[in-house]
Amino acid sequence: MSQCSSFSDAASLQEYGVEVDEMAAQEDFEFKLKGFIDLAMDKSAKTRQTALEGLKSGMASKILYDFLLDRRITITDNLERCLKKGKGEEQCVAAALACLLCCQLGSGIESEEVFKTLAPVLKTIISDRSASTQARQACATYLGLCCFIAADDVEDLYGTMECLENIFSKQYRSDGGTDTCSALHSQALQSWTLLLTICHTSEAKKKMEVHLPKLPRLLSCDDVNMRIEAGETLAVLFELAREADADFYYEDLEPLTQTLKALATDCNKHRAKVDRRKQRSVFRDVLRAVEDGEFQSETVRFGRERMHIDCWVKRLTYGVFKELFGSGMQLHLLANSFLRSIFELGPPLCLSAADIKAMKTSRVERHMNNSAAFKARTKARSKLRDKRADVGEFF
Repeated sequence: MSQCSSFSDAASLQEYGVEVDEMAAQEDFEFKLKGFIDLAMDKSAKTRQTALEGLKSGMASKILYDFLLDRRITITDNLERCLKKGKGEEQCVAAALACLLCCQLGSGIESEEVFKTLAPVLKTIISDRSASTQARQACATYLGLCCFIAADDVEDLYGTMECLENIFSKQYRSDGGTDTCSALHSQALQSWTLLLTICHTSEAKKKMEVHLPKLPRLLSCDDVNMRIEAGETLAVLFELAREADADFYYEDLEPLTQTLKALATDCNKHRAKVDRRKQRSVFRDVLRAVEDGEFQSETVRFGRERMHIDCWVKRLTYGVFKELFGSGMQLHLLANSFLRSIFELGPPLCLSAADIKAMKTSRVERHMNNSAAFKARTKARSKLRDKRADVGEFF
């Protein structure tokens, strides 16, 4: 007589159903991405831009290594065409996509091929004065990041740095006023600083000897973003110099610290209140870094893990990648092996799709949490503002 060894419980059936649903959702997602890849070759600029934005959103929010590996040549050709024929916003999105593609493929031959194909086009746009400032700015940002990810040849690294130097060094000759290229110079300086962090010590020392005496000039620029970028670059350079040489000494330290103190306590009314607040916050940290070599550590939480940002180099690297991935940064920190290797997080933890989904709060939950926090904060403040509360405490 046959016996039933076990019954299929509801939980196992439910998990099986969830897995099937996830597979169907993934197939549907990849089908949409294939459509975007095809539309990126359309004659209409608007259609191409919409397709590029769809691809950008998909690459930022999912791990797509296998899907992209088979289609990298097609996508690279599409991006090259969009960068050459497109204008303005289309070029911006295409440059960002080049970076996302390299991040998805990781540091290897595949991403290096993408970089070698697209880097000359990005450099041409950066140097083209007839191109829109917005496009030149985006290309300066993503050229540096693509090089950081994919360049395996030292000549490619130094050639990219030279291209970026030619851009931001023009700000040295400026009279300190704001011009239409300040944002471009600021992004070029940030990308150059990022690449400096992976240079050989001897080459980094040569670069610092050239730029350390000149960078303080940028602290008097009218553009608050240029001032902040110059300050953060100085903090990174001082950190690198002290790591390379424990006896590092900067001759003009006294006048530099005086300038930094003035920026950290700036109360000029002709500057916007928001800009002053932002500037003071940054330059307090920069002043501590330059004077004493201190850094206020931060902790980034993602899933069940924690990452400590304990130096300026790590802070710069994290900020650049966070700007690229946006809301998808947490997922890539969890599951992107290449990104985890950069921040020395080790191989990805074995997390199921259910675990990752559980870590994400829904829009309704976020709204409810924010509402509860707002009510509690309002209640506490109202109690403190109520004069009767003070009278009651007095008696």
